[in-house]
Amino acid sequence: MVRAARRGMLLALACLCTGPVMGAGRKGQAGEALLASYEGGSPPETETGIPRPVNRGEQVMRTLAAVYPGRVGEARFVNGDWAVPVGGVFYYWAEGRLLPEELRDRMEDYDPQPFYSYPAELPPWKPPSGEDEERMRNAAGRRRLNPPKRSQHFYDALWRASSREESYDRVKSIRFLGRSVLIHYSIMEELALVEEKILTEAKTSAHIRQWINNIGSLSGWNWRSIADTRSRSFHAYGAALDLLPASAGGLETYWLWTSNHRSDWWAVPYAGRLHPPEEVIKAFEDQGFIWGGKWLFFDTMHFEYRPEILLLNNITPGG
Repeated sequence: MVRAARRGMLLALACLCTGPVMGAGRKGQAGEALLASYEGGSPPETETGIPRPVNRGEQVMRTLAAVYPGRVGEARFVNGDWAVPVGGVFYYWAEGRLLPEELRDRMEDYDPQPFYSYPAELPPWKPPSGEDEERMRNAAGRRRLNPPKRSQHFYDALWRASSREESYDRVKSIRFLGRSVLIHYSIMEELALVEEKILTEAKTSAHIRQWINNIGSLSGWNWRSIADTRSRSFHAYGAALDLLPASAGGLETYWLWTSNHRSDWWAVPYAGRLHPPEEVIKAFEDQGFIWGGKWLFFDTMHFEYRPEILLLNNITPGG
């Protein structure tokens, strides 16, 4: 990946990610007419010179093209929807499903991919209200009774890993903070830069040195699905990393493990969770990784390479 070229594309895309966005999957009559006027190309500004509203599908697909240059081609509006080419195949927005042409008429068979809200800073902890508790209890129940099933076709093509054998062929063993881990070959440089930043910070921070020394094991590539879902984990591509502590000191690290002994796992405050140092989290985010500690279904040991999530939330990897 050419880092300078990618940085330029990310900066150019910032305006698109901060502009007015039309509802995901529902363009409206005016939006339909506008999009129909530039089939296969890029639309002009409105006649008044005011930038046109940005369709969510366009925003996501242009972001994917920007953060994976050389692997994802230019986003285009074709066959009535926004799409990007990967390996010679177009993948369509399809209301968030990212489907190849042959599956567009089976869109309802799949749940949308999660292009979710991800805060630049961890928001202050607030005890959940009764309404919050009911919402989280229902969300966890739905997840277990009707596990999400997302189409993996786009990400399989992106990482060139549609089977366990293909995926294993794409991973390499590297050293990270003194331990070996299997990761996808395309993010070796990013992870090396994360390590360099952490080790630099550790020279002047006893807290970071203590955190490094407490790492019990690293888990990278693992061909599996996300727990309680029918969707492939990013570990299956070697694009995720779990830093398991040797000792959690009684603190919680993963919502599912917590739910085994505490039914209200969502009510565990930050002080009851084992968080990496802030400098470690920023080192990962600066290279395009997101941290699972910012998820509602928290996973504080987990980082995964999702630069599209950062940019869609106006966070530019690398600052």
